[in-house]
Amino acid sequence: MFQNLRLYIESIRRRDPAARSFWEILVAYPGLHAVALHRLSHCMWCCWGLKWLARVSSQFGRWITGIEIHPGAKIGKRFFIDHGMGVVIGETAEIGDDCTLYHGVTLGGTSWQKEKRHPTLGNNVVVGAGAKVLGPIYIGEGARIGSNSVVVKDVPAGATVVGIPGRVVVRVDAEKNEKRAAMAKKIGFDAYGQTPDMPDPVAHAVDCLLDHMHGVDQKLEIIVAALKKGGIEVSPVEIPELDVSHLEEIKKNSP
Repeated sequence: MFQNLRLYIESIRRRDPAARSFWEILVAYPGLHAVALHRLSHCMWCCWGLKWLARVSSQFGRWITGIEIHPGAKIGKRFFIDHGMGVVIGETAEIGDDCTLYHGVTLGGTSWQKEKRHPTLGNNVVVGAGAKVLGPIYIGEGARIGSNSVVVKDVPAGATVVGIPGRVVVRVDAEKNEKRAAMAKKIGFDAYGQTPDMPDPVAHAVDCLLDHMHGVDQKLEIIVAALKKGGIEVSPVEIPELDVSHLEEIKKNSP
């Protein structure tokens, strides 16, 4: 148990630069306290059949943390609520591993029927302050919900959503990113890499260049294979590394 607690607190330190020590997080982070109380109330609700006591425990957690989590909600590992005040998580909400919610977030329902009426969050989802995620929708793994957004439709994995109603502004293709990274490594472009949350025209141009080079590389491999099949040997050509020192300087000086 203590090992799991240590790993959980370490995951919080990675996500919150203001966290200075193990004891500070353990004592002064209401998000941690709310999740700990929810684990207890969830056991009462689902395993022990003590639903009234589970609701009382949940209400006590709301009083001392300002975070309301229904005891029926299913929450994965290393779930972190930063700041926490005003967070509401409904009864049929489901949250994956390593998710992060900020203050004022609502995972709410859009129906009064006794059915699945709250959202499901995949692993590694981040929901910004004040965002409302409503209804039995699915938020894909690694998605980002911008602050004060209102999301009422499914969000694909790796996407970034902003606005009212929420709209996808960045869609991440994990397979394409892997190919770009592999091509960048092959040509010695070590400076490659950017966050998908910050659209950048220069980064987009680099992505297009890497995609083009990947296509050319594939065509050359097909041509070489055809030549070898026809009995023509092709000497291997070493690809020289790029000098990207000036790109690092540009990156350092850019706003």
